[in-house]
Amino acid sequence: MLPGLITGRLEALMILFKASSVLLMAGTLGFPLLAAGPSGRTPARATSRGLLLVDNKGNHMLSIVDPETGREVATVTETGITGHEVAASPDGRTAYVPLYGNSGVGSPGTDGRTIDVVDLATRRVVSTIDLGRPMRPHCPNFGPKDGLLYVTTELADSVTVIDPKNNKIVGSIPTGQPESHMLAITHDGRRIYTANVGPGTVSVLDIASRKTLAVVHIAKVVQRISISTDDRYAFTSDETQPRLAVIDTATNKVTRWVELPGIGYGASPTLDSRYLLVAVINKNQVAVVDLKAMKVVRTIAVPAAPQEVLVRPDDRVAYVSCDRSRQVAAINLHTWKVDKLINTGPATDGLAWATAQ
Repeated sequence: MLPGLITGRLEALMILFKASSVLLMAGTLGFPLLAAGPSGRTPARATSRGLLLVDNKGNHMLSIVDPETGREVATVTETGITGHEVAASPDGRTAYVPLYGNSGVGSPGTDGRTIDVVDLATRRVVSTIDLGRPMRPHCPNFGPKDGLLYVTTELADSVTVIDPKNNKIVGSIPTGQPESHMLAITHDGRRIYTANVGPGTVSVLDIASRKTLAVVHIAKVVQRISISTDDRYAFTSDETQPRLAVIDTATNKVTRWVELPGIGYGASPTLDSRYLLVAVINKNQVAVVDLKAMKVVRTIAVPAAPQEVLVRPDDRVAYVSCDRSRQVAAINLHTWKVDKLINTGPATDGLAWATAQ
């Protein structure tokens, strides 16, 4: 064999050996080997370690779920009736569950006035925040910049502000509308958008001044609210027609409507800003909206009465609470298929992600 040919083959073997060594080392150290799948999306390099929190209206319990096994590992009994939504503290140590009451929005019933504080390490309620009067607290969310907890308080037509360091009320922001049920906070921490159910409006709140900036008329009835990852748009569905309102956050006006296959409910954007996942409650589907084309590009079948959508921090999985099925559907955002059905409790609703400690 010619010397040049031998040298060439040895060099090729050395290159293959080095490449194999790199791949082996990556696997040994736990670095993910990423590839684009049928969706055309490359999974994000972020951790999937943490806990999925699920609030169950039917048994007044908070479910703690191991997302890797898809199993409920613990439940925490709430101190009153009844929690709908849940938020996890940024450090993943604590969950906050407002106790709303036993009625639907705008209907007669009990009026909650407390928020349970759950220690996720010991899996028990360690404190209860008393708001001082009946307010029907509902949707909690942490400010991404100030670390404060913001909670819709319907009977006060406001968002109540709580300092989680001492669990004390430190302020309130008027919404200017009744039935302010859900809220979403912009990623820059400057604005809050609330969905005001009965009036069919969205309030725009300034966090720094704690004032109402605008009220946007949407439809006869709305329910949920979400914001794009780049903060350009706020989204809420018309609860009387199969369409999604797109609010331009620069002007706080509805600039377009997206036709849906049914009545939209909870929604969440993917973290790469490409898609919005919308629970279609009366069709048992999740509609995937392409945010560049502003149209539905696919639908995914899920169990009965999908409520809320939560995209995991690694942008690989979306969780969908399905009220009447007592389950949470885990959608693989790489294949756009349901990978797991997680059994939780009756009337499954609010979702939150607690990062690993």
